[in-house]
Amino acid sequence: MINDGVDAILDQWRRERPDIDPSPMGIFGRMARLSRAQRFASESRLAPRGLTAQDFDVLATLRRSGEPFALTPGQLAEAVMVTTGGMTGRVDRLAAGGFVVREPDPDDRRSVRVRLTKKGLTTIDIAVVEHLAAEEELLAPLTPAERRRLAALLRKLLASRG
Repeated sequence: MINDGVDAILDQWRRERPDIDPSPMGIFGRMARLSRAQRFASESRLAPRGLTAQDFDVLATLRRSGEPFALTPGQLAEAVMVTTGGMTGRVDRLAAGGFVVREPDPDDRRSVRVRLTKKGLTTIDIAVVEHLAAEEELLAPLTPAERRRLAALLRKLLASRG
C-alpha cells in the first residue's frame, strides 16, 4: 500500500482518539491537497500568459458558451459561482488586458454582454490545452479504468448534494 502525508495525520488521530473514525478526514484532506496541487500546476502555466485561475475560469466559460462567445455578467457569475460584484472585478481586469469587451446586450438594451476578443479567444484556446496538460500530469499515476472509477465516485458525491 502507498502511504502519503495524510496517512500520518490519520494515524495520529487514531492514536489520540481511538474512539473515532478519522477516515473522512483522509478523503477530504486528499481532495483538498489535490485541489491545491491542481491550482498551482495550472496557475504556473497560466501566469506567463498574464492570466490567473480566476481569469481562466471567465475566459473558459465564455469560450465554451459557443459563438459569439458572449454572456451577461450575471450568467458569467452564476457559471463561475461568484457574486456579480466579484465578477465585475474579473471582467474589469480582463477588459483592461484586451481579453474581453463589454457590449450592449442585443436582447436587453438595459444590460451588457461580455464577449471574448480575438486576443481572448486565441489566449484561451492555448491556455485550455496547457491547463489540461497540467491536469493530465497530476492524473498520470492512474490507469484509464481508475480515472473512470474516480470520476464516477466524485460525480456520485456531487450529485447527492443536489
